[in-house]
Amino acid sequence: MQAFRAAILRFADDRSAIYEEDGLLVIGPDAKGAQVVRAVGPWHQLRDDFPGVAVEHLPGRIIAPGFIDLHLHFPQTDVIGSPAEGLLPWLDNYTFPHESRFHEAAHAAEVAAFFMEELLRNGVTTALAFASSHPASVTAFFEEAERRRLRMICGKVLMDRHAPDGVRDDTEQGLIDSEALIRQWHGRGRLGYAITPRFAPSCTEAQLRGAGELAARHPDVWIQSHVAENRDEVRWARALFPAARSYLSVYADYGLMRERAVYAHCIHFDDDDRRLMRDTGAAAAVSPTSNLFLGSGFFDYEGARRIGFLHGLASDIGGGTSFSPFHTMLAAYYVGREGQSKPGVSLTPQQLWWQHTAGGAQALGLDGTRGRPSIGNLQPGCEGDFLVINPQATPLLARKTARAQSLDELLFSLIVLGDDRLIERTVIS
Repeated sequence: MQAFRAAILRFADDRSAIYEEDGLLVIGPDAKGAQVVRAVGPWHQLRDDFPGVAVEHLPGRIIAPGFIDLHLHFPQTDVIGSPAEGLLPWLDNYTFPHESRFHEAAHAAEVAAFFMEELLRNGVTTALAFASSHPASVTAFFEEAERRRLRMICGKVLMDRHAPDGVRDDTEQGLIDSEALIRQWHGRGRLGYAITPRFAPSCTEAQLRGAGELAARHPDVWIQSHVAENRDEVRWARALFPAARSYLSVYADYGLMRERAVYAHCIHFDDDDRRLMRDTGAAAAVSPTSNLFLGSGFFDYEGARRIGFLHGLASDIGGGTSFSPFHTMLAAYYVGREGQSKPGVSLTPQQLWWQHTAGGAQALGLDGTRGRPSIGNLQPGCEGDFLVINPQATPLLARKTARAQSLDELLFSLIVLGDDRLIERTVIS
């Protein structure tokens, strides 16, 4: 067992934060050998419960759950900060040329190593990631994640039309490759596979139908795609699928909406779309830095609350502008102030932090339900990935956090002023 004494942040079932100013976190193996939280709570209550276990004291530090990133593209690591007029020209001018290189195993491996290092440096311990359309990119991703013992989910992009040579795949071969990768990687250690149509306009009806059949054969894998990010994209999808009620319903028509299905963006929705998300158990990956950068629009938090469907936060690298969850949470706060069905939604610091940790776990179906692992929290039984945060990482942070009069003031200071410098250590169980 390992024990750590510091301030500890975790979340109750009602999504409220629990904060111990002087707490103890004990990590040890469960009956299956997984490293989980064995005990957590006030130091003075637990100090005598684990005789013989050495305690690492971290004065002035905060232990918090590892962040969960619900949507990003590891082949777009080098696309961050590329200027474009909007989503579709950005794909054509930057994304597709970069992704075309990922058939090279050595290139994919080099980028995967850098990508994982950036995630960990920014405190992200679990991510749901797109690879490219090349099986070699998925292999490189999973090999690197396995080497680091990370809980990661990834999938080969399916894209058999409206894409240039070098990134477009073959309708049938793409599905065959996806199933082979599922059998090789899904459930291996802490790894999971996601069936990954890039977005409906990039897939023929035959490929979408095949993806739905693949999902039916493998009910425990994830599904990920994009939907309703950009108005031009929405119009394009409606022209390509005129029989569908909406862009989102295209995925439902092909059996691609269920629990463990995560759709990035979900901006240009009506209430029927929101109800479809709720009723199927699908989740939205809200990507505010990307949406602001590409001028796509604002996720409607008020609509999501009113109808009630799962959502969490995502960086959307490389449309997103930072690996840092602090930047993502701050951008989500801005989005909550604009573009809502009812204006002026104020996302509290606790809500923002929950969306990037325990809320992300709930969206992935990794919140301990149905006998599955629980991540994104530090309650007893959760997997023991956590962060050591230094609230004095910069002079301004030290000055601001020292004056915090409440937990919300402390957390908001970290969100507004924080970046990778806050993450002193990322601990993987």
